[in-house]
Amino acid sequence: QAAKSARTVVITGVPDGLLHNDVMTDILMIHFQMSKNNGGDVEEVKYPTMKKGVAYVTFEDQEVVESVLKKDEHRLEDRRLSRYYPLKVTRYCENVSSFIIYVVVLPL
Repeated sequence: QAAKSARTVVITGVPDGLLHNDVMTDILMIHFQMSKNNGGDVEEVKYPTMKKGVAYVTFEDQEVVESVLKKDEHRLEDRRLSRYYPLKVTRYCENVSSFIIYVVVLPL
């Protein structure tokens, strides 16, 4: 089994505040398990995260990550949503996710 980070994708464009977080987590899990979305067995969905509209999806197999990334367009659709929402799916990169910007304010 590949390292968890290699089996994880970053999802951006998740509609924020429309539904309860648990419901949105379920919708994301269903979306990424469907074969029409090039999905597969999902191990974990992390939502909400520190960043608004961002979720992390970890698959059981790394091959699923590759097929999900190959899909041209991910459209989050569910009867509980009033419309579909385009999602951007990118490879998880530990360096990017743990990158923190420090702002230093100096007195004038």
